[in-house]
Amino acid sequence: MKSVLLYYPFEVAENANSGSKLRPKEILKAFQQWGAREKVDILLLSGNSTARDALFEEWRAAGKLDNLWFCYMENQTIPFWLTDKGHIPKKPFVDKKVMKYLKQRHVPIGVFYRDVYWKFDELYPLKGVKKSVMKAIYRMEERFYNKYCRVIFLPSDAMGKYVDIQKEKISLPPGGKDMKVVRKEKVSQISQGLYVGGINNEDYGLFLLLDALELANKQEKVSELTVVCRKDEYKQLPEEKKARLTELGVEVKHVSGEALNDLYREMDFAYIPRFRSTYNDFAVPVKLVEYLSNGLPVVATYCQAQKEIIEADGYGIICEDKAEDMARAIQEMARNAANYRENIQNTFVQKHSWLARVEKVKEALV
Repeated sequence: MKSVLLYYPFEVAENANSGSKLRPKEILKAFQQWGAREKVDILLLSGNSTARDALFEEWRAAGKLDNLWFCYMENQTIPFWLTDKGHIPKKPFVDKKVMKYLKQRHVPIGVFYRDVYWKFDELYPLKGVKKSVMKAIYRMEERFYNKYCRVIFLPSDAMGKYVDIQKEKISLPPGGKDMKVVRKEKVSQISQGLYVGGINNEDYGLFLLLDALELANKQEKVSELTVVCRKDEYKQLPEEKKARLTELGVEVKHVSGEALNDLYREMDFAYIPRFRSTYNDFAVPVKLVEYLSNGLPVVATYCQAQKEIIEADGYGIICEDKAEDMARAIQEMARNAANYRENIQNTFVQKHSWLARVEKVKEALV
């Protein structure tokens, strides 16, 4: 039987409460589903460096790695040498040992390179000597991938020019789910829009959205807004901004899990109003995937990566990061949300699911 190696140079989180922790678990499940269908054995080599080293030696001695078809690797926001507790590797050469073994046996390797925020001074929080040292280690990691990997998988094509690795770069589907959404019966003829996310950073665009909503509703009320955010963020919000939310009749909730899933079923569409920037141009927001998985069309600003996903199959409306143009998009979405929702139901899972992601990895590597 053929086998595929999933190499995670870190411990897989027990409780995945963020996109970066969730993705390795979701793609593992998709690989296992795909492997059962295609009669391929899926091997997961993960854990701290000591555990990885021991398991690799055990599998190598037992011949479990003799018939590998390809290897898919994940990275994290810190270089993989630093993923042990305390950021001090107990077995610093295990990753090189594994990759060298695979390369000598002509096993194609692809890594999902998830972020380059460290290349943007306005985003990377470290200063001084620490920053210089960390950037040097990140560049070492890029050289490592350049040496051992055949393909660099990315969240979006737009990110490619910021990744200094001279290998083929391929963007992967974002990993959507088929939530089998049963929408709740509408109690109002006024469309219901939803914003889920941060409210304490101007870059997120919530107050741009409020200005747009006010303009959209000026002649006739076409839409209402519900905001879901963390309770502590709302408490820290200046009083004048809280007053602005109240003034526009915005309902603020602090929900997650099943309560948030229930809320999705009540909504007509959702928003990603963040301001356009170099970084936002290539980042694919986790909330975009969550909205679409729940069958919600999206009004989003014209950041390149999200624009490509939304426009390719008619999943929503793109606008400029200006109140006037966003107001136009809100009015249009209020009229036509059902059409966009149908497009999502027809193609989203087929093209953008975790299983579609696995298929694209396989096609790229074999």
